[in-house]
Amino acid sequence: MTETAAALSVATTPDAPLPVVRVPMLDRHQQLVAYELLLQADEDGDDAPMHRLLSTLIDGSIAQLTRGNPAFLRLSPGLMLEQADYVLRQPRIGLVVVPGDAGDEALLARLVQLAQRGCALLFDLGAAPPPGPDTPGAQLLRHARYVRLDAAGTAPALLAERCAQLDKRGFKVVAGRVDDRASSHRCIALPFAAMQGGYLLLPEKVDVPVLSANRLSVLRLLRALEEENSGPVELGKIIRDDAILSYKLLGCVNSAYFALPCRIKSVEQAAIFFGLSRMRNWIATLSLSGMSDRPPELLRAALIRAQMCEQLAQGMPQPQREMAFTAGLFSLLDSLMCAPMDFVLQHLPLAPEIRAALLERGGPFAPLLHQVRLWEAGRMPGDGSIPPQQARRVAAAYLKATRWADHVFAFAEKRPPG
Repeated sequence: MTETAAALSVATTPDAPLPVVRVPMLDRHQQLVAYELLLQADEDGDDAPMHRLLSTLIDGSIAQLTRGNPAFLRLSPGLMLEQADYVLRQPRIGLVVVPGDAGDEALLARLVQLAQRGCALLFDLGAAPPPGPDTPGAQLLRHARYVRLDAAGTAPALLAERCAQLDKRGFKVVAGRVDDRASSHRCIALPFAAMQGGYLLLPEKVDVPVLSANRLSVLRLLRALEEENSGPVELGKIIRDDAILSYKLLGCVNSAYFALPCRIKSVEQAAIFFGLSRMRNWIATLSLSGMSDRPPELLRAALIRAQMCEQLAQGMPQPQREMAFTAGLFSLLDSLMCAPMDFVLQHLPLAPEIRAALLERGGPFAPLLHQVRLWEAGRMPGDGSIPPQQARRVAAAYLKATRWADHVFAFAEKRPPG
C-alpha cells in the first residue's frame, strides 16, 4: 500500500472525520441554490468514506452540514445500484450523474427509477455536447432536473449556445468551474440557474478603490480592535454605541454552543471570561458577518478560514494561534471590501506576521492558509495537494470550523427584538 493509500485508510476509520467539503452553488444574486458535497475516496476506489457519508444521512449530520439546504453528491456506480435508497429518505439530497452512467443498463434503469421517485439528478455534461436523441445518455438527461456545463473548458460562444438551448428545454442549468470574475460576469448574463467555482472568493477588479460608508465603519471598528491598548473596558467602549453588535455578541457567547456555567451580561465580562484576543476576534467576526451587502457564502467562507487556521495552528503558542484566526478571517478582506488587499490593510495596524501572510503569502501563517485554500477548493488528499499525514487533521478542522461558522453567522443575521 502506498503512503497516500495508507494515510487515507486511516482517515476512513469509523471514528475519523469525513474528508468532505461543501461547495456552494449560487444564483445571479449570490444567494445559495444548493451545495455540492465533495468526498475523497482513496486511490484504490474504496467506497468506505461514501458508506460513512450515507450513514450520516440517517443520523442528521448531513442536514446539519448543509443547514437543511438542497445538496448534491456523487456516488460510485456500485453504491448507486446498492445504496441509493438512503438518498431517497432525504428529499433535499440529489445525485450528480455523468454521461458515462447511461452506458450501464442496470445503472441507467436504477437512476431513472430514483428520478421517478423524486430524487433530483444533476447531469454533469462538463464540456461535452448534450447527448443525441434516442441514446441512453438522452434518456438519462430527460430525467434530470439540473444540467451542469463546464464554464472553464467551453468556449464562451458555445457555452452561451448550450446554456440557452438547455434552459429552453426546461432544465435548471448550472455553470461549473467559474473560477474568475470575468467568467462570472459572462455567466450572469446567461440564463444560468446557478454558478459554482472559485470566483466567489476573488476580489472584483477596480480601477480606483472606494470604500462605502458601511465598509469604512467596519474598518474603523477593526482598527480600534487591533489597537494594542484595547483592554476589557476599551472593548466595551468600542461597541457600546452599537446596540445591534452588542446584542449579537452577547447572544452568541451565551448560546448553548459554548455551554457557559453562568450568563454573561456585558462585553467587559465576556472579555475577562474568554480573553481579550479571543473577544477581539469574535467582535471582528460579527462585524464582518453583519455586512449585508456581501454574499452570505463569502462571509461564511471567511469565518471558516478563520476557525480552520486557528485549529491548524494548535502546535503554535497561544498568541500565534489567535493571530492565525485573524489571518484566516482577514484573508478575504479584499473580496469583502471590494478593494485591493494592500489598500485595505493601510487602514489596519496588523502584526507583521499577519501582513506577510495576506500580502506576500509568507511567514508562519502562509502554510496554514495554503492548506485551507486547497481544501475549500475541493483539492483533497488523494491528489497529492495536501500531505497525506495532514488529511485527517485538515478534515477535522474543516468540519469543526463549518459548524462554528454556521452557528456564529446565525447570530450575525439576528436583529434585536422590537
